[in-house]
Amino acid sequence: MRLLMVGDVVGKPGRRAVHALLPVLRQEFRLDYVVANGENSAGGFGVTLETATELLDCGVDVVTTGNHVWDQKEILPHLDQEIPLLRPINYPDGVPGRGYTTVRDLTVVNLMGRVFMATLECPFRTMDAFLPKLNGKRPRVIAVDFHAEATSEKQAIGWYLDGRVSVVVGTHTHVPTADARILPKGTAFVTDLGMVGPLNSIIGNDPAPVMGRFLTMTPRRLTVPTGPVAFNSVLVEIGQDGRAVSIERLDRVVE
Repeated sequence: MRLLMVGDVVGKPGRRAVHALLPVLRQEFRLDYVVANGENSAGGFGVTLETATELLDCGVDVVTTGNHVWDQKEILPHLDQEIPLLRPINYPDGVPGRGYTTVRDLTVVNLMGRVFMATLECPFRTMDAFLPKLNGKRPRVIAVDFHAEATSEKQAIGWYLDGRVSVVVGTHTHVPTADARILPKGTAFVTDLGMVGPLNSIIGNDPAPVMGRFLTMTPRRLTVPTGPVAFNSVLVEIGQDGRAVSIERLDRVVE
């Protein structure tokens, strides 16, 4: 199996880059599946049915999210529908949506960290409870999008799940890391995928208001700039036994 994991898609520039590049990548690399984080796809904050559908129509198989999944209230009624759009699995019981989905022989799990984030259920114990539930229906490949701030927490979940899932990728910080590797027991890992967002930005936002926040410590309205777009992702090849064979960064710039 050849699986592409795509970083956080930011606003209209990110969606346009996915539309322009993904069909080409699917053909060039003979991709079986594509998973993309879409929690910033609607104006840089949240996801709507329209932006999620746009990503799916471009060739994304599963859209994951994170802490911004609740920013656009119109998406809430759709989280319980059949659309392959996830929210983190370790939110408390009773919130809309689901934290995993299976598409043929691939199961995608959306998980969120707690360090510098919301106080959710423990992501480590959540996975301990979740994995046995798959029982005999366990799919050949399990990919985890771990939406988290702290590098140490991301690396810890990778080591914790090594050999128990096929892929663990970090999202949320929008900055790609250079540590893509296969862990000793066969799990492909990278601390952060990065983003699909404006290259000349601060994590996808126009630099001026972000710098204003730091300089004055007062709120500023953040906007998504135009210009060249960074497309950050990793390509993972997975063997018949569900163990990763290779992982490599696949980064492009879309003018």
